[in-house]
Amino acid sequence: MKGTLGILTGGGDVPGLNACIKAFVMRAAQEGYGVLGLRRGWDGILRLRPDAAADNSDHVMPLDAAAVRTIDRFGGTILHTSRTNPMSVAPKAVPPHLQGQGKPAADGEGVDLTHVCARNMEFLGLRCLAAIGGDDTLSVAARLCEIGAPVVGIPKTMDNDVYGTDYCIGFSTAVTRSVNLITDLRTPAGSHERVGIVELFGRNSGETALLSSYLAGVDRAIISEVPFDPARLVDLLMEDKAGNPSHYAMLTVSEGARPLGGRPIETGEPDAFGHRRLGGVGTWIAEEIRQRTGQHTLVQQLAYLMRSGPPDALDRLVANNFANLAMDLIVKQESGRLVVLVEGRYSSLPLSTVGQGCRRVNVERYYDAAAYRPRVVEVHGLPMFLH
Repeated sequence: MKGTLGILTGGGDVPGLNACIKAFVMRAAQEGYGVLGLRRGWDGILRLRPDAAADNSDHVMPLDAAAVRTIDRFGGTILHTSRTNPMSVAPKAVPPHLQGQGKPAADGEGVDLTHVCARNMEFLGLRCLAAIGGDDTLSVAARLCEIGAPVVGIPKTMDNDVYGTDYCIGFSTAVTRSVNLITDLRTPAGSHERVGIVELFGRNSGETALLSSYLAGVDRAIISEVPFDPARLVDLLMEDKAGNPSHYAMLTVSEGARPLGGRPIETGEPDAFGHRRLGGVGTWIAEEIRQRTGQHTLVQQLAYLMRSGPPDALDRLVANNFANLAMDLIVKQESGRLVVLVEGRYSSLPLSTVGQGCRRVNVERYYDAAAYRPRVVEVHGLPMFLH
């Protein structure tokens, strides 16, 4: 055997993770490598005890062809996931055996234990680690590369907002689920002659909401990038409802959307990457409609339904190809790279790319900020996903 590779999934789960894991393990076996799955993202490698006598079965999972034979048929991730951030671990969350180790984190709040992850990779004898995740997970991968650990990154997030790639695993399935559910919700909205409000995931990027709204043909769409005027939005929706022979209207809204002069609706304590829980803007808009018009609404948060179930064909395709592209890099001993899909072609970029910008909707080209709806015209020569 040529050596051992590692693989982990971090952050929110999306359809296609298991397909990516399977493709990676099968290709690794063909190339003569063994694979260890690290459980719960960065939490698994952080909590592992570098002691041959220690029981690390809760943190490490051997993967072979038999273990992954059928996993691509299902959504989620067999490795489980977490939002652990080794670059800033809250003092109360530092594992007992790591107390007193590390240095103050750059954010001044936690303890930086990134070096522990690198040390534990060496203990496991990993020739390279494939980290599947979004901006947060990949930012840790990039930091590990800076200190010399061999890592490759695979982008996943249904928000499709990892900088440097046109596509992330999970995006197509999230859009497909959203379009189907928005279409189904027209039934009760029409039956009860109401404004149907569908709240979609999307913290900083409204790409999933924009594309779902465009394909589902909704009346109005509010995205994270553009603050909205509640009074104007309500007036537009009432016009849409009055002009519809079935006396209803449909609105989609990104969970990270905010009214003019306001902030996104957040609750709870920040997670390890500083993010508080989003959600509730759809209900907030519903109350605005009630107060201004006296009319009832239908509000539905799609939330985790967007990331539930098996992947669609496109996410299966990209997941498999990203896994094989990551293995291509490993075989060529090219770590520190992020696999990407740019202008329809598979490639790779330095992992540090993820921290070099923010991927957002091109509002000027694809969104009518005055009418609150997608505006897609003159698509000749544009990329498939309208970036």
